[in-house]
Amino acid sequence: MFKCGRFRFSLDWPLLMGIVNATPDSFYDGGRYRTADLAVAHARRLVDEGAQIVDIGGESTRPGAQPLSEEEELQRVMPVLEALHDLDVPISIDTRRSRVMREALAAGASMINDVEALETPDSIRSVVDSDCAICLMHKKGSPESMQQDPSYQDVVAEVKAYLAARVGVVRRAGIEPARIVIDVGFGFGKSAMHNIRLLRRLGEFASLGVPVLAGISRKATLGQITGRPADERMPASIAAALLAAQHGAKILRVHDVAATRDALMVWRTLVEDGL
Repeated sequence: MFKCGRFRFSLDWPLLMGIVNATPDSFYDGGRYRTADLAVAHARRLVDEGAQIVDIGGESTRPGAQPLSEEEELQRVMPVLEALHDLDVPISIDTRRSRVMREALAAGASMINDVEALETPDSIRSVVDSDCAICLMHKKGSPESMQQDPSYQDVVAEVKAYLAARVGVVRRAGIEPARIVIDVGFGFGKSAMHNIRLLRRLGEFASLGVPVLAGISRKATLGQITGRPADERMPASIAAALLAAQHGAKILRVHDVAATRDALMVWRTLVEDGL
């Protein structure tokens, strides 16, 4: 059972997390939803398409992105969150700042998606006494430089060791496993080959005892494979989402909810051997 605020999920089949980038500079849809009204309308559309979680981010963490001030992130995120108070699915906030975490949770967010895996004690304190879910992601380096020749001896072993350590830290702080999700961090300090190896061996992360979230939608690795720009990577993203699901991912963080939902329905029908 996955606990996400007041929501509960069995995770018998992967959940779809729809992406809402309330930013001017995200790698794929930066600027499309930069106003609160546009972001709110997009979030509601994603739910209509089948999103079971909506993930709202106010700061781009794409390769090369520059840090955002705390105040500006709050100005982008909070009006969207407050306008979606009636949404009947969990709202996740994609942030690495403890103050944003606290204010978002107070306004009704059900999940914190942290690219820095709650590495600061203040971040842990911000979530430990809530009932929110948390996503702990692996990232090597900072967004400004993380894609400048990233290297590993064994990317799967190193990412797994880091996430195991982070799960241990937050569990010792008092966060129960049912609230924890892990993310290998496709594209966050990894080459295309690193990402492919992680996707191929994603099933090995189940041994950490918590669900795996996969976020590879529209990312550069898919562009390197197909030669397509970000706005032409939907078919590749669907293929990657299905492969992630087949390798054990329990949450799929995607831009293209409706298309991914349809693909999952076909896969599920085949697995269950009938309509």
